[in-house]
Amino acid sequence: MFLALKELRHSKTRFLMIAIIFVLISWLVFILSGLGNGLSTLAASTFKTMKADYVVFEQGSKASMSKSLLSNDLSAELTKMPNVSAVSPMGTIMGSAIKGNSNLNEDKVDIAIIGIEPGSFLEPAIVEGTGLTSDQMKKVIVNDTMKDKGFKLGDTFQLDGSTESLTIVGFVKNQTYNHVASVFTPIEEWRKLAFAAPGSDKGVKDPVNAIMLQGKDIDPKAINEQLSGTDTVTRGEAVQGMPGYKEENGTIMMMLAFLLAISAFIIGVFFYVFTMQKSNQFGIMKAIGAKNGFLGKAVVSQVFVLSLSSIIVGILLTYGTAAIMPEGMPFMLETKLVLMYSLVLLVISLLSSLVSVRTISKIDPLKALGRVE
Repeated sequence: MFLALKELRHSKTRFLMIAIIFVLISWLVFILSGLGNGLSTLAASTFKTMKADYVVFEQGSKASMSKSLLSNDLSAELTKMPNVSAVSPMGTIMGSAIKGNSNLNEDKVDIAIIGIEPGSFLEPAIVEGTGLTSDQMKKVIVNDTMKDKGFKLGDTFQLDGSTESLTIVGFVKNQTYNHVASVFTPIEEWRKLAFAAPGSDKGVKDPVNAIMLQGKDIDPKAINEQLSGTDTVTRGEAVQGMPGYKEENGTIMMMLAFLLAISAFIIGVFFYVFTMQKSNQFGIMKAIGAKNGFLGKAVVSQVFVLSLSSIIVGILLTYGTAAIMPEGMPFMLETKLVLMYSLVLLVISLLSSLVSVRTISKIDPLKALGRVE
């Protein structure tokens, strides 16, 4: 470590250039991970935060709410299944809220209407106002991002293409679905909105899109065998079944993978070139008794110090960038993600330095002294 720090202080400009490049790479990795996590949260935070362990869909729906239609009568049968502690139906439709009685396009706000049973485990925690009640059908609780659109407690909005009006009685936090604000309403009110057209319920009694289950060690196969026409999956699989979710996440992850691979190549090439430039110096040090292990540790220590410092600067720049980002931008940087990608970047840089260590081990001290022709 002493030799590594000594050279870092001696060749400040050379190592500063590498550090700047690595800072930019780490900065970009953290920005992309924050944007990817933000988009993921915006697409499925309602599913991700709900206190459900399994989801029962219609068979053949591929774990998609929009393709599934079940009868709520199945809830009574599901409560009798082994290890099932709680059951609650759920439905979703997309819509547009029109503030007041305005019909202007600029006043329309895209929303996801989520039908749930008031007071069930699917109802999110209220941060302002009151929760849902069964005796007040046209009352809703909405995500607090609707405040940015001018909505407040007690406001009534009309649904585009419908004569129904809903009144906001409470606000919740971090509840979005398909990139829009979630609006929670009693399941009976949701049915009126979702199946307003005659025959749209396909004759299903008390239709719902899915039934959520709570419980540990539930056997999805046993449920599917006992209840024909059902497909039971974990909550994580239900999130993956949301339209476009898997593709969106896959794109971000591929970009990150390429960026990490490129960073490994760049760091490896830089230190390999530096090692080749100093081959005579390493040869002389080996001639006076320095071991390959000692020189290898010096190179790895250099990479470690340089990478760690660059990653820390990249993290600071990322949080600084996040502080000035527009509020509407889906950016969410979790501490767990920061630590994970920091570790990945550090490991990649250390592994890339092994190329230089291998080169050092092959240097012939006699050639470095000019004794071999």
